Amino acid sequence: MARTAGRHFLQIPGPTQVPDRILRAIDMPVIDHRGPEFGVLGKKVLTGIRDIFKCAGPVIIYPSSGTGAWEAALTNTLSPGDRVLMYESGHFATLWKGIAERMGLQPEFIEGDWRRAAQPEKIAERLAADKAHEIKAVCMVHNETATGCTARIPEIRKVIDDAGHPALYLVDVISSLASIDYRHDEWGVDVTIGGSQKGLMLPPGLGFNALSDKALQASQNSTLPRAYWGWQEMLAANGNGFFPYTPATNLLYGLSEAIDMLLEEGLDNVFARHDRHAEATRLAVDHWGLEVLCQEPREYSSSLTAILMPEGHDADALRGVIKDKFDMSLGTGLGKVAGKVFRIGHLGDFNDLTLIGTLAGVEMGLGIADVPHKKGGAQAAMDFLGA
Repeated sequence: MARTAGRHFLQIPGPTQVPDRILRAIDMPVIDHRGPEFGVLGKKVLTGIRDIFKCAGPVIIYPSSGTGAWEAALTNTLSPGDRVLMYESGHFATLWKGIAERMGLQPEFIEGDWRRAAQPEKIAERLAADKAHEIKAVCMVHNETATGCTARIPEIRKVIDDAGHPALYLVDVISSLASIDYRHDEWGVDVTIGGSQKGLMLPPGLGFNALSDKALQASQNSTLPRAYWGWQEMLAANGNGFFPYTPATNLLYGLSEAIDMLLEEGLDNVFARHDRHAEATRLAVDHWGLEVLCQEPREYSSSLTAILMPEGHDADALRGVIKDKFDMSLGTGLGKVAGKVFRIGHLGDFNDLTLIGTLAGVEMGLGIADVPHKKGGAQAAMDFLGA
């Protein structure tokens, strides 16, 4: 194949581009994961990651994908046949439900239209009707990667409390961690599920469970089988900076560097940067005359924007044109919105010029693919960012 000059634009909503500082950190000799040098690294990342989740309690780090971290959250806190309340906010909420079913749990799925995030009032209604407290956990996706809708996690915590319901509160932040403001302790979450390959700017391969005291207590009584995912074994080893089995040593070097980078920038500045780029992207979409999939402005995602194609035009055909002409990858539509939307990821190690290059590539692609639109969306974003 002929060589393509320049760096590939990876503008999917994760995995994201890995910055050079993290690549250099990962590029270290493998060390003895039972030796004292590793213990220092382990303690650093196990302590530092708490600042990213904004929690005082432990964060378990698995050599896994986010899917593994989903399973870990369920298997450590629940028992066979337990009822869990979930919300159909999009493709990834649907996948999490499927895992719960295969584990022998009984998920209740509140129906959604994929254009809104989880609605607190609907959750409140279901919890109020659960007089016998048969629901053992409320499982929500904070930022639905397939739709670009962000749930109001503190409001859902409030409706759980207002109902006087004892259910555990489990939240997936796989595509919002280190990109959108999130506060594990302050928002009363019991298990927060994260992954390494998005806002943390790492390659895929690390999964996270941030834990509350209530979650740890639940793990003492839950009876779903667990071995690899067991929290107790992890916590016992983590006390000295070690792991009960071989960890992803070099990814932990990268995680240490990622934590340093995020804290150097300041988490509030990180969130403000993501908010600003999301707003600029939506201005471009509006100028093009296209439609953002998320219908509720207060639920707009700052990690990604999902964009609806005009009737009669295929999103994957557009993505193919853009990949062929400009060596840029955009996110595909998933599940119910396959072929109907494309997704622009604007998270992770991302700046103004990266966004303008991305939007210019999309605008040129719209023209080449003969998708009806009004030119000047990239300029509208430039005007906003340059103001």
